[in-house]
Amino acid sequence: MIFRFLSILALGLLLSGISYAQAYALDIARDSARSDSRTGGRIQKTVLVRGDSDVRISINLPSFQMTLWQNGKEISSYPIGIGLADFPVAISMRRATSIDWNPVWIPPSSDWIEKSSTVKPGEIILPTDRRNPLGKIKIPLGNGYLIHQAKGPGDMGNLVSHGCIRVLQSDLYDLTEKIVAAMELDVTPAQIAAAKRSKKTLIAQLDPFVPVEITYDTIVVEGGRLNIYPDVYRRKRNTVENVRRELQTSWVDDRRLTDAEIKRMIAAASGKRKFVVSVAAIRNGTASAVGRAVAVVQAIRGE
Repeated sequence: MIFRFLSILALGLLLSGISYAQAYALDIARDSARSDSRTGGRIQKTVLVRGDSDVRISINLPSFQMTLWQNGKEISSYPIGIGLADFPVAISMRRATSIDWNPVWIPPSSDWIEKSSTVKPGEIILPTDRRNPLGKIKIPLGNGYLIHQAKGPGDMGNLVSHGCIRVLQSDLYDLTEKIVAAMELDVTPAQIAAAKRSKKTLIAQLDPFVPVEITYDTIVVEGGRLNIYPDVYRRKRNTVENVRRELQTSWVDDRRLTDAEIKRMIAAASGKRKFVVSVAAIRNGTASAVGRAVAVVQAIRGE
């Protein structure tokens, strides 16, 4: 009987492991929502329509960029900070279930919390407590993952968190107030203004939830330009084969681009710099001459 139980348990763990591996393989292969292969080569931008709840969020980790979409059109885009190499953000499809102003923080059961001398796993840290790192807003994504306020502009474009997405306070205010308007949530401008001024918690449930797509796409053709981002989590995504695959799935003729040129492009995408070149230059054979390395996230002034 015990043997049968252990066999069933082992089988369950094996199937669970296979399922996780399959899900990861799909998630890691997903293109950025901003990729020409998904947008048809042009991202349409528009202003938010109040009362139209067809909103979603996309986050591409290597580009340190979060985008709010409504009906497939870009409403706003924001720079972000992401998880440390030892605490990477989960590459996955997630659900934003609420917006919490002046949120409480419940430290997770994790090694870095276990080693802390100031907080304990499961402890309720109030918004008035200086140990609370979440700032003015958090957006829960499930399993302890959050979008929450950054410490400052220095977080943008950097690996800074224990698996959460950090966003500047002004950008979080903009993002959440647009979601409130689109979904016509049961929270008033006066309540939001009061929450900004105080430490009193205010929670707006998102029903239905807002889909949040988190991708790890280091090679993105967007708006007619090839962007090669640093492989910040060292997932071995920046290869000659993957560059050619991205170009071909974005309808770019890469026959005049040599493997040696691609390797130089990949080498230029390091640290906090990405490599950028137009697809027109790739087609006409001048990619090496006109391509350049630029900052992934532009310098941001203090809030």
